[in-house]
Amino acid sequence: MLPIDRAGWPFIAGALVLALIAFALGGRVWAVPPLILTAFMLFFFRDPDRRTPADARLVVSPADGRVMLAGGQADPGGPAGSWQQITIFLSPTDVHVNRAPVAGTVTKVTYQPGQFLPAYRRESGAVNERTEIWVDHDGTPIVFRQVVGILARRIVCRIQAGETIERGQRIGVMKFGSRMDVFLPLSATLRVKAGDRVVAGETPLAVLAQ
Repeated sequence: MLPIDRAGWPFIAGALVLALIAFALGGRVWAVPPLILTAFMLFFFRDPDRRTPADARLVVSPADGRVMLAGGQADPGGPAGSWQQITIFLSPTDVHVNRAPVAGTVTKVTYQPGQFLPAYRRESGAVNERTEIWVDHDGTPIVFRQVVGILARRIVCRIQAGETIERGQRIGVMKFGSRMDVFLPLSATLRVKAGDRVVAGETPLAVLAQ
């Protein structure tokens, strides 16, 4: 059995309790829907191990999903300055445990309340609820943010300013469909394009100049 992220256990336990109550009151037939829900929660909060590439210049994907945007202008509401942006959309069937795209020192973590537009809409990065994380990678700032969607209503970020993180390290989870944005310096060479599938902690998104 795959490891399960600890954020999922309340949902799994709640669905299992519903199944037990349904079985006690109505029998096996009534217990089937909450058992299916329990199985989905186990699937959704799975947390497989990943093999992170050794090259320290590589920026790895912070999330499983499909690339919506790679390069070009950053979304409205993105961090100030000139960046290349990579946006990854997570469907409800993707692994939702997030990982650090680079190693370095976390310099800032900010939470921004907002709307719950569908995560695939480009403007959602500017107006939806999100957490933005800044990392100093050997003097180069890298920014990434967890953005909720129409189903995702909860961001779990488990790192804070001042921490030193490793590339590929688990840093949090987003619950039920969402997106990840990564902002890279213009000097970085992108390794993905729109439409590509990426795997958190493994797929190289870009190569940094240093």
